[in-house]
Amino acid sequence: MFTNIRNTYQKFNRNFWILVAASFIDSVGGALIFPFLTLYMTRKFNVGMTEVGTMFLVWGLGSGLLGNTLGGAITDKFGRKKSIIFGLIASATSALAMVFIKDIVLFYIVIGVIGIFEDIAGPARQAMIADLVPENIRTDAYGVMRIVFNLAVTIGPAIGGLVAAKSFSLLFIIDFFISLAAAGFVLLFLPESKPQVAEHQPEESLKETFRGYRKVFKDKLFIAFVVVGILETLMYFNMNSTLSVFLVNYRGINTTQWGYILSLNAVMVVVLQVFFSRLVSAWKPMLTMALGNILYVIGFSMYGYVNSYGMFLVAMVIITVGEMIIAPVAQSLVAHFAPEDMRGRYMAVNALAWIIPVSIGPLGAGFIMDNFDPRILWFVAGGIGLLDVAGFLLLHFKAGKKFEEKQNGYKKRLAEQSAQGETEPLITE
Repeated sequence: MFTNIRNTYQKFNRNFWILVAASFIDSVGGALIFPFLTLYMTRKFNVGMTEVGTMFLVWGLGSGLLGNTLGGAITDKFGRKKSIIFGLIASATSALAMVFIKDIVLFYIVIGVIGIFEDIAGPARQAMIADLVPENIRTDAYGVMRIVFNLAVTIGPAIGGLVAAKSFSLLFIIDFFISLAAAGFVLLFLPESKPQVAEHQPEESLKETFRGYRKVFKDKLFIAFVVVGILETLMYFNMNSTLSVFLVNYRGINTTQWGYILSLNAVMVVVLQVFFSRLVSAWKPMLTMALGNILYVIGFSMYGYVNSYGMFLVAMVIITVGEMIIAPVAQSLVAHFAPEDMRGRYMAVNALAWIIPVSIGPLGAGFIMDNFDPRILWFVAGGIGLLDVAGFLLLHFKAGKKFEEKQNGYKKRLAEQSAQGETEPLITE
């Protein structure tokens, strides 16, 4: 085990591990509050799931759509580091605002405005990973990030459940200080990774950088990938939005038990993600995505008909295996689509696969839970998942050959580099 850990550490450069450490610090804070956000809102403002869904709609349209659009262009124009620091400071401000705001309308407004700036960091972080890690080990890098994130989630919900039992407000105060600490860590230790513009190539103006989004949206295969990803997230995001309320309010578990369910998910990823990342690295990527989503369909649908806490845990195990198959492949695919000088904008557009479902999914799910048998939600989620599986199978037949040709070209250049006696990894595509 220690040999594997040492080999994994030596595979990546120092700056990658600094980014990993900063991401871990930030993720601990997020993991404290996010699993309990829906419970916090329903209790603080005495509202139902429809109002919670409205909050996600405001957040998605404001922070997700505008923030990621700005973040993608700013990341490609001005660099990754400034964007990450700016986003962390905005995240700290958002956490503090949630404590002191008492009116739900003002809560919506502040969440939307602050969230715009908070989400600027998203494309920067993903682009920096692609900058720092050569293509042939990029799936492993995203696997490492998944482990680190889930290590934080192992710690966060378990602690958050205990803290929430005493004070929900304290969760947000703790996250405020953690986000500021992460921003300071990035400022002091993480260098910029934005690729340098060639001497003969003029640098884009900010206006031209925003115009570059046209090129992204003309990449039909990539946009099809994003659309299918929207269906996947409509199903998956229930774990972060409605599942806690469903299990606590309708199945009778307590917040501590809910924290343990999420911790099970996180522990599995920490222990098994490297194995799954290596297992699927040679598989055909779109077929791999389809397989993982089949497991999602099984796991999420189970919540509609199982009744015991033990079966709730089994359903989460099935979902987690699907997640470990999907996550590193999905993230490396986006970097695979993107030209080196447009990584930030491709990452921003790919974020639509989260933004749109986060904006409309909880609202629709809340309407179902407030007006119908809540169990229906999980069968609807499973049906959406089956459409998602069909979409990835179709993408396999449309895009599979393209990816194989690109990967073979990369391997050829890597072999030529090795034959010339070059020892540095090939970073560019």
